[in-house]
Amino acid sequence: MLHKEAGARSAVRIEEACKDDVAIVGGKGANLGELVRAGIPVPPGFVVTSRAYFGLLADGLGAEIEHRLAGLNVNDSAALNSVADEIKRLICEATMPPEVAAEISSAYKELGEGPVAVRSSATAEDLAEASFAGQQESYLNIEGPAAVIRGVQDCWSSLFEPRAIFYRAGAGFAHVKVGIAVVVQKMVQSELSGVMFTLHPVTNDRTHVVIEAVYGLGEAIVSGMVTPDSYVVDKASGAILDCQVVPQEEELVRATSAAAGEETNVWQPVDWSRRAKQKLSVEALVQLATLGAHVEQHFGCPQDIEWAFAGGSFYIVQARAVTTIG
Repeated sequence: MLHKEAGARSAVRIEEACKDDVAIVGGKGANLGELVRAGIPVPPGFVVTSRAYFGLLADGLGAEIEHRLAGLNVNDSAALNSVADEIKRLICEATMPPEVAAEISSAYKELGEGPVAVRSSATAEDLAEASFAGQQESYLNIEGPAAVIRGVQDCWSSLFEPRAIFYRAGAGFAHVKVGIAVVVQKMVQSELSGVMFTLHPVTNDRTHVVIEAVYGLGEAIVSGMVTPDSYVVDKASGAILDCQVVPQEEELVRATSAAAGEETNVWQPVDWSRRAKQKLSVEALVQLATLGAHVEQHFGCPQDIEWAFAGGSFYIVQARAVTTIG
């Protein structure tokens, strides 16, 4: 667990965090810290703690947000969208406290700079009593201290997306009491990426690992923009029980010459020689399924995992408990 001094910092290394630090580093940050401790390959990075976010709210911004939300009928979609836009603008336009900006810049420099993934990590995310998973944003291939700081504020503002406000209102959560941390990791320029469930998500069969794979960056599969290959692996024997190969015409990759303000990721055609090929070999499927079983064993329950493959190696970029089973 992060000791008192670390908990007071605005940026902590991923490997410093553990499952007891959700209030400080969020669900995603805590789980990644656990994975590093378990010897799972995780891209290096740091977490901008919830302390930094609450510090921004403390200077009158929190009261302004509460004022905007007072009396809001979340079932009125026009009003909900309008208030959400106002609050997000307030957060994005607020001045980042200089000491927080300095800590983020220092942590980014220590990471070696270069492109990073900036991902939201809500402090109520992945808890048994309230799953906020997927309600906040991720930004890929962000580069430069100023852009990283801007990405952090964009993640903070995403805590007030209309669907997140609606969810919290229905669940009885006080909007300004729910914190958010931000995970910043070295960007994996994925040749392949996807998701993995360490049980069958349809049948709940715990003897199976289900793996989905696409070419390029994982946002393509997480957002549903590309239909992935799907494989079912027997957890004990490594036997491939089912294989559904889906041709892929386009992949999402890093833009090689994006100017300031332009998209950092672009869609490009998949080479004809790869379009209809099976994306993961039998050996790769067994390796990935074994890695998934290791993650499940560490956490003690079935896992919903996001993975990436680049340069001959697999990386786990997120893991959380499967929430669809009892």
